[in-house]
Amino acid sequence: MAEELSRVYVIPLRKAKIKPRVRRANAAVKIIQEFLLRHMKAGEVKLDSTINEAVWERGAHGIPSRVKVKATKIDNVVRASLA
Repeated sequence: MAEELSRVYVIPLRKAKIKPRVRRANAAVKIIQEFLLRHMKAGEVKLDSTINEAVWERGAHGIPSRVKVKATKIDNVVRASLA
């Protein structure tokens, strides 16, 4: 049976605010994926729709400054949802 690893992270999205206004939400989603790849040491990351809705809630340019995410790793695949 596969071993399950579960963690909660607060991911800062400050770097996405440097991007042009129309690309900030896209950059924030990529930052979340890269953060989870690096910290969970996984091969693939799957984000839940709740994370996408939280990032896009105020439009493409009004992203939150940080996001609290619960990540679960099973068989080298990380599934993340809003904590």
